Amino acid sequence: MKIYRLPEKPKALLFDMDMTLYSHPVYAQSQVDTLLVRLAARYGKTFEEMKGETDVYRSEWAQKHGGETISLSKVILDYGVGMAENIRWREEDYKPELYLKPDPRLRETLERLARSYKLAVVTNNTVSIALRTFGILGTAEFFPCSRIVGLDTLGIPKPHKSLYLKAAEILKTEAASCVSIGDRYDIDLVPSLEAGMGAILVDGVEDVYNLEDSIHGI
Repeated sequence: MKIYRLPEKPKALLFDMDMTLYSHPVYAQSQVDTLLVRLAARYGKTFEEMKGETDVYRSEWAQKHGGETISLSKVILDYGVGMAENIRWREEDYKPELYLKPDPRLRETLERLARSYKLAVVTNNTVSIALRTFGILGTAEFFPCSRIVGLDTLGIPKPHKSLYLKAAEILKTEAASCVSIGDRYDIDLVPSLEAGMGAILVDGVEDVYNLEDSIHGI
């Protein structure tokens, strides 16, 4: 865990979802592969050809942008796939039910955090996938539809500070009093820092379990 910035008195926590509120590398990779299969089919390529091509694209993009990471959602947009189709692919093909299970420790952690902070989620997944994910994890009560900013909320993917400002608006909290928590610096934290928020980098849900002590220890 690495804390980049914390407000003097944090009032809201904005979580990334995938690989932040759960740790499951196989499921995370399956999401990437599923979209690449769709992209390959669209352009008449094999999965291996598409993966190699997009790997090169991402590498070249990073070189042109000071080493920053480009999200897969942005890659797909750059390949000419509209946001509506991007969203449809995810909702049709993602299967969190096959990989995830209830996480009582996460539920207990969020229950404690909710006593002191407003909670929301900012994800590059869709709102419906987020709702299904939280239903499986057993944390749905902390992240109802109204507290989820997804790929389909504004029709733009992370990294974009507008998504974090939207979450702050939903929570009726000033951006300067919010803290973003995620596992990817370029994707989850840079836009929130640009929005004037605090930011904490985590390695997965194990760090989230200890988040309360880390914030209070500052």
